[in-house]
Amino acid sequence: MHVVIAPDCFTGTLTAQQAAQAIADGWRRTAPQDLLTLLPLSDGGPGFLDVLGGALPDAQTLAVTVADPLGREVPAAVLVVEGDSGRTAYVESAQSAGLHLLDAGERDPALTSTWGVGQLLEAALTTGATRIVVGLGGSSTNDGGAGLLAALGVGRPADLARGGLSLGELGDDALSGLDAVRERFAPVELVLASDVESPLLGLQGASAVFAPQKGASPELAQALEGALGRYVEVVRRTLPETTDLLTGKPVRLDKQPGAGAAGGLGYALYLLGGRRVSGVGEVLSAVGFRDLLAAADLVVTGEGSFDWQSLQGKVVAGVATVALETATPSIVIAGQTLVGRREAMTLGLSGTYAVATSREQVEAAMADPVGTLAARAARVAATWSPQR
Repeated sequence: MHVVIAPDCFTGTLTAQQAAQAIADGWRRTAPQDLLTLLPLSDGGPGFLDVLGGALPDAQTLAVTVADPLGREVPAAVLVVEGDSGRTAYVESAQSAGLHLLDAGERDPALTSTWGVGQLLEAALTTGATRIVVGLGGSSTNDGGAGLLAALGVGRPADLARGGLSLGELGDDALSGLDAVRERFAPVELVLASDVESPLLGLQGASAVFAPQKGASPELAQALEGALGRYVEVVRRTLPETTDLLTGKPVRLDKQPGAGAAGGLGYALYLLGGRRVSGVGEVLSAVGFRDLLAAADLVVTGEGSFDWQSLQGKVVAGVATVALETATPSIVIAGQTLVGRREAMTLGLSGTYAVATSREQVEAAMADPVGTLAARAARVAATWSPQR
């Protein structure tokens, strides 16, 4: 039996690589005769480059040093891949703007900046890439990508790189360099890879939905919403809106799906001419996932918490969709399972298995994530692998 093990990271405990290895170790205890293919995955958030670098043997890594959300130097990388249609550079925004880069007491989306992501884009341009893919997710920022734009020369750092709250003070000419930067990126296919479809503003936007996860109080989240509103107003004064040919209405980039991803980084990339794709879809395509499943009998995916968000563009949903299309049974092993059987079956999953179902089990899983995940995988293998 050929089993493809393709999990996402278990946020806060295991990387995707560690999760895949733990599942494989447990599976082998019960079914040592099975052929296992380990394929860690990502939806564009933390681990995006690690996953692609591990799956693309010809990829070259350009090491760089960039600013973290508070301006301190951190190591990062650009992954460069040669293809039939040209050179692609992959960038992971979380390497410079990630929430994991900050201690709990440092998390403040009023102050954190995406300046370092702009530095990563500059580095990607120097590789001569004709296509730049930016993985979005896991950010600590809520500045609408203004810091990124400042690093590229759109405006003064004093205006754009002091965090999300200061954007409420922008002058009408704060983005005077936007046209010039857009011209620099015009020859490049710029892609934002994200699992988030939220717009920039509103009840489903960056501030309302994601700022609280980054340390914002309800009052701060509301203030950030107002600051981003002013930012959008300045953008609309600077950049003429295009018209939708079908409806005749202006195209509002702040309302595009994914504009609110990574605290609004998606919006900044739209301003530079970018287009959005599914983060996990981009990864699955890059690693040849569909072709791999043609020779598989079962695919096992997983993540820390299998919940309602998992159904909307996360790794589990992407894996299950392709598995369903290729008639390959798929199951999920998650730290916790909060999705009902009916919803899971609608996604195409043939089974869902939780590592922990009680508070005591959750505590045990947090204390020994590798051991408890492997133990659960061993029990699942007894159900799915034919015993000799």
